[in-house]
Amino acid sequence: MKHSKPFGFPQILGRALLCALLCLNLPLARAGITIQHWTAPSGARVFFVETHALPMLDVQIDFAAGTAYDPPGKAGTAALTQTVIDLGAEGMDETAISNRLADLGAMLSGNIDRERASIGLRTLSAEDKRTPALNVLRAVLSTPQFPEAVFEREQARSVAALKESLTQPDTIANRAFWAALYPDHPYGVSATPESVAAVQRNDLAEYHHQHFTARRAVVSIVGDVTRAQAETLAQHLTEALPTSEQGTTIASPPPPSGKEERIAHPSSAQAHLMLGTQALKRGDPDFFALQVGNYTLGGGGFVSRLMKEVREMRGYAYSVHSYFIPMTHPGPFRINLQTKKTQANEALALTHKVLTDFLRDGPNEAEIKAAKQNLIGSFPLNLDTNRKILDNVAIIGFYGLPLDYLDHYAENIEKVTAADIKAAFARHVDLKRLVTVLVGAE
Repeated sequence: MKHSKPFGFPQILGRALLCALLCLNLPLARAGITIQHWTAPSGARVFFVETHALPMLDVQIDFAAGTAYDPPGKAGTAALTQTVIDLGAEGMDETAISNRLADLGAMLSGNIDRERASIGLRTLSAEDKRTPALNVLRAVLSTPQFPEAVFEREQARSVAALKESLTQPDTIANRAFWAALYPDHPYGVSATPESVAAVQRNDLAEYHHQHFTARRAVVSIVGDVTRAQAETLAQHLTEALPTSEQGTTIASPPPPSGKEERIAHPSSAQAHLMLGTQALKRGDPDFFALQVGNYTLGGGGFVSRLMKEVREMRGYAYSVHSYFIPMTHPGPFRINLQTKKTQANEALALTHKVLTDFLRDGPNEAEIKAAKQNLIGSFPLNLDTNRKILDNVAIIGFYGLPLDYLDHYAENIEKVTAADIKAAFARHVDLKRLVTVLVGAE
């Protein structure tokens, strides 16, 4: 799905104002982020931050409809649904939708990952701009047409893009990593040219009917409207959504068996290494200890141990980093790097040693202090625009995190101890279940 809709020529002044506001990306001073929450009559969960600092409104609707919900044998259905959903709604083809948004100075955006499918709108908050823009979003959400010609065009594009990406070693490594980490589980399934080609237009309509329902919807609203207006617009956007109760859920994945997979890639200039294990659920109280510890291990750029050992002292890689991806079920902890083919084994052995030593010893007090200072000091930058606030609110809403999560982030980081970090890593990073993928290594 497109990330934005282009501006048209008519009504330039209205769109120029919105462009100016977007380009300025002004920091918004706040004493705190107050998130209001309710359930709309439609059954959708709503999360709202009222701010009148800018005459703008950001809305995002998230559905439990990511790629992990693809029908068996038709991986790619979710992504195609996301791509085509705003390319034709009741009474409007894709050109009419684009022109209408351009005339209003509004933009649609969309994103999809393994768990979430998201559709968003950014518009000026004045009623004469806001209301018609929201009407377009409602039509896209509730009455997508999935035109056959548009579907066939986008399907062909997806197949071609997949074929090209499957020649790239980083794509090959990433797909192999997820498959090994989540064997026989939806998290580990990736679309192929064949599975995308097997999808039919009716599959998209059925996928929308099952998964884009009011009760699976999480509506996040940030901007220049009142609570009463937010209640009205949330209900307006979701009241006409499908009411199907057939939507599926994702079962807990079986744990991975530690294994190493090597994939030849003669044309690759470098070896691509990925290693990791299932680790972290959203909302796990160990999240903060893992954040602080990972900053020292591989998340802190040039001050991290992996960067110092693998790059600075040995010259094995230009960049190496580690990170956690929290999900509904345990998401990955992973380490990524690229190195010369001839030194892939040495780089892998050193990476294992750094990780093993860190799990045994943990960070020292100086490293913990530096990690906390960086994480706490940079945190306000995650909330300095409406768009960033919306991103955070959407995660809080979708994963059921506490409404005051952002208010207590700094104090939760600050109270982490060395013992907390060692214990958290011991609970979540099991070397016996470490999955390793090397593409292009000699």
